[in-house]
Amino acid sequence: MYEWVKCRFQHKLEHLSKQELKDSIIRGGIPLLVIFVGWEIIEDVLFPVAFLWLGKNVHPIFYGAIPVSWLLCLHWLMVPILWGAWMKLRNGSQKF
Repeated sequence: MYEWVKCRFQHKLEHLSKQELKDSIIRGGIPLLVIFVGWEIIEDVLFPVAFLWLGKNVHPIFYGAIPVSWLLCLHWLMVPILWGAWMKLRNGSQKF
């Protein structure tokens, strides 16, 4: 279990490496990089804070979702959805 958790955290940190960020800029430009890093911040900071607030004010069971939000990796789903929404708003035809 420890190795799996360690692997998940290393996987998240790999997405913030210089090479990964550089590749993201080349593929989709600055908007894609902002979407990608923004989603990582939402996933790793805002979700745990929201679950902390919910655990304090709604029901303590939400405290259990804090570590889950750090271990669960949703950027494979959300980054393409947000990129598609950005392209639709921008009326662009650039593919990811």
